[in-house]
Amino acid sequence: MESSTTPPAVSAMAATVAPAPQKRRGGPLRWLAGFGVTGLVGLAVLLFWLLAALFGPWMLSRIPGAMGTANVFAPMSAAHWLGTDYLGRDMLGLLVDGARYTIGVALVATLLASGTGTTLALLAAASGRWIDAVLSRGLDTLTAIPSKMFALIMVAGFGSSVPMLVVTAGIIYVPGAYRIARSLAVNINALDYVTVARTRGEGTLYIMLREILPNIVGPMLADLGLRFVYIVLLLASLSFLGLGIQPPAADWGSLVRENIGALAKGGASVIVPALAIASLTIAVNLVIDNLPGRTARERGAR
Repeated sequence: MESSTTPPAVSAMAATVAPAPQKRRGGPLRWLAGFGVTGLVGLAVLLFWLLAALFGPWMLSRIPGAMGTANVFAPMSAAHWLGTDYLGRDMLGLLVDGARYTIGVALVATLLASGTGTTLALLAAASGRWIDAVLSRGLDTLTAIPSKMFALIMVAGFGSSVPMLVVTAGIIYVPGAYRIARSLAVNINALDYVTVARTRGEGTLYIMLREILPNIVGPMLADLGLRFVYIVLLLASLSFLGLGIQPPAADWGSLVRENIGALAKGGASVIVPALAIASLTIAVNLVIDNLPGRTARERGAR
């Protein structure tokens, strides 16, 4: 008589066989859903301004720098959606053209500051103690100089041009990026797998790029967004003082300064570029605050 029970060996084998892992579906959609409602709003506004900076000037038929034929400080209308400026030029064209300078200069300066700060932090963490001390004390000295005072000194000494503004803003925010990256890199450098990599003879460059850098990319991307906001506000303030982007080019800060005469009447020519600066900075902050996985990490930390 055959037994209906399963042999013990077969049962043990079946118990050890795990079900095949299922592939995650909807990768990009799942990633976007991780932003939440406010994060998606910020992402949409940020994408709008990036597209405006990249493709807007070619899509507009008007030439932003040309003298306009409309009335000075004209209100919003079908002919001029955002009104006109102090010379009768269309504000929509000027705003889109200014996005290239506001976003472009700030983005390049941010990449310069964060890239330089992160590289120096990796070098300080992976190298000897004296390199760490020299870099840290040297950048602490730069931190002691107020950012706007340093920018005014650079502009007074070397003039105001796009390359000089990029270099100036980049230098100002290198120490902040360095401090954040170094605090992360030092903790990673003390872990066991980094010690094992050193024991097997890996060099400093390998430790920096393969062991430490991949583990600090997430926090440094969030810090990069904050640096971008700081640099946008710095460049806008310099342009408002007349020390930023020089005519005939104009960024949003200089548009506010040029059309300050319309403030008493509540004209769109001074309100619109100010709202553009505010919307860009708020959008970046919303994206940073709602990065996918950040909420889960914070819960795990608590």
